[in-house]
Amino acid sequence: MDLRIFTEPQQGATYDELLRVARTTEDAGFDAFFRSDHYLHMGAVSGLPGPTDAWITLAGLARETSRIRLGTLVTAATFRHPAVLAISVAQVDQMSGGRVDFGFGAGWFADEHTAYGIPLPEVRERFDRYAEQLELITGLWETPAGETFDYLGKHYELANSPALPKPVQQPRPPVIIGGTGKKRTPQLAARFADEFNLPFADPATATTQFDRVAAAARAIDRDPAEITRSAALVLCVGRDDAEIARRAAAIGREVDELRRNGLTGTPAEVIDKIGRYREQTGITRLYLQVLDLTDLDHLELVAAQVAPHLN
Repeated sequence: MDLRIFTEPQQGATYDELLRVARTTEDAGFDAFFRSDHYLHMGAVSGLPGPTDAWITLAGLARETSRIRLGTLVTAATFRHPAVLAISVAQVDQMSGGRVDFGFGAGWFADEHTAYGIPLPEVRERFDRYAEQLELITGLWETPAGETFDYLGKHYELANSPALPKPVQQPRPPVIIGGTGKKRTPQLAARFADEFNLPFADPATATTQFDRVAAAARAIDRDPAEITRSAALVLCVGRDDAEIARRAAAIGREVDELRRNGLTGTPAEVIDKIGRYREQTGITRLYLQVLDLTDLDHLELVAAQVAPHLN
């Protein structure tokens, strides 16, 4: 079981705070450091000091870490022109020595689009654009060096592109797709995904969606086993009830709710819950959503008392 740390910096975090979490992630032995790609806080928090850009953050971390993989859950297709995004991600892959995983979604959070004047098309057009972007970005990366790339879609057109720079990972960085859409999401995952992620879903919901992705892969003669199954769950682990309650309060959540919907409890309880979730869904990778970025002991506790029992 790969364990990855997943952060939500739009809730309020500086680059230096993210760097401390990333270095702790690496030193503690976790597989990867991931962050969301949002420009506006959610819920009853101030979001101060304001958002940090996902790919600028990951570029910095690429030079200040050496082992962990780096990525987004997930970059919104509405935020950046796909050709520019392909260049940025390829550069971060180079800067990290080939440690980038590219999480990519259609975009959804209307308030952040309004707040920063970013267009958010209606759902059908948004997914049409998203599908074209997946074709375009992967096409740029996979074009052999010395050849050019052309693309003519309804929303995007590229002509005689040198398709540079190239990522270190060949033919491209792993692509992560996720979500609960019943038709287009599984079809796009079957075509483009190296990993399919279900965030904050109960085992039954996750299994149903994983089965849809597998069916879509078989429909195009792709082996479903090529697509890694992963999940994301909020983390709240403590050595005793008092520590669990303190950590829940620090993120504005109730312990009972977190026990139902997240990875909450003592290390032994969390080990058991992860084991049952893995058995029911077939996941081999888990993103631990860490919401209090000042509590580095939380990560160290999981690394010392949970992770060794999962492999």
